[in-house]
Amino acid sequence: MQRRKFMSTGVGALALGAGALSMWEAAAFVHATRTDSLQTGKRLFNGADLAFGTTVSVQLLHHNEAVARKAIREALDTAQAIDRLLSVYREGSQVFELNRTGRLRDPDLHLLKVLDAACRLSRQTAGAFDITVQPLWLAAANGKDPRDARRLVGWRKLHISPELVQLKQPGMAITLNGIAQGYASDLALAAVRAHGINDVLVDIGEFSASGQRAPQRLWQVGIQDPRDPQSLVGTVSLQARSLASSGDYETAFSEDFSSHHIVDPNTGHSPLELASVAVAAPTAMLADGLSTAFMVMGTQPGLQLANQLPEIDALFIDKSGRQAQTAGFPWIA
Repeated sequence: MQRRKFMSTGVGALALGAGALSMWEAAAFVHATRTDSLQTGKRLFNGADLAFGTTVSVQLLHHNEAVARKAIREALDTAQAIDRLLSVYREGSQVFELNRTGRLRDPDLHLLKVLDAACRLSRQTAGAFDITVQPLWLAAANGKDPRDARRLVGWRKLHISPELVQLKQPGMAITLNGIAQGYASDLALAAVRAHGINDVLVDIGEFSASGQRAPQRLWQVGIQDPRDPQSLVGTVSLQARSLASSGDYETAFSEDFSSHHIVDPNTGHSPLELASVAVAAPTAMLADGLSTAFMVMGTQPGLQLANQLPEIDALFIDKSGRQAQTAGFPWIA
C-alpha cells in the first residue's frame, strides 16, 4: 500500500539537503537545519524512516540536538510498531492473524483502541466507514463481481472484547488502512511531545501538528490537485489539528477512476461522485477515518455531518474539479 499522495508539506517540507536521498537511503535519517527565521536558540530537525510501505517523517524545533534526535527516533519507532501490529499484509500482524483464522485471543490494546474508534465511525456515518470491506477491496482489485463479497461485509458482524476479537462469518476480513496511519500519527506526535517538545509536524500519510514552525508561522501543508500531481489546489495551516485525505487516484483500478480502492460497503462498488476529500480534525485518526467515509457519502451528506461534528472541517473535490467546503476549512489566504 502506498502512502497517500494528495497532500504534501509546503512550508516546512522535509529538507534532505543537496542530492535528495532515495527512500531506502533516507531510512533513519535525521537532519538539522539552521535558519535565522526560527525561534531564538532553536533549530529545525527533520527525521525520516520507513513504515506503512513508504517514507514517514517528523519535523520539530528544539534547542538540544540530542533530545531532538531521541524524540524523532521514538516517534518513528512508534509508527513502525503500529505498522507491524495493524498491517493487513504483514504476516504475523494481529490483523493478518485475525483475517487468517477469523479470531484473535488477547488482542493488543492498540488494536482494541482502533477497532473501538472504527465502530464509532461506522455508527456516526451510518456504515459509510466499515473496516470489514476487505473482501470488496479484493474483488475490485481483481475485477470480480462484488456480489459474493458483499455478503461478507458488515461492521456489526464483528465481536470485540478485551479477551477476543472474532469475525462472525467465515470468509470475512478487515482492513485498517483507512484509520491505522492516522492512529500512528497521533501516537508519534505524542511520543515527541513526551520529551517536552511542542513545535512538531508528523507526516505518516496523515499530518499531525503542534505548535508552530517559526514565530508567527504555523505549520503549513499543501493540498495537491487530485488530477495533477504537480499542482496544488491550495495551502492550509495546522494549529493543534490534523489533516488527512482520501482520493480515487490513490489506487485506481480503471483509467477513468470509476473503480478504485475505496468501495461503498452498501453497493460493493466505488463511489462515483468525488475525486478527493481532505479533513481537518482534532486527531489524525478521526481525520483519516472521516476522509474515507466522506468519499463514500458524497458532498452534501458529508458536509452535513462535518458541520454537526465539533472541530471538523472538510474539503470536497468532485471528478469535474468542483469544490465544496465547510466554512472553517483552514485555507491560507
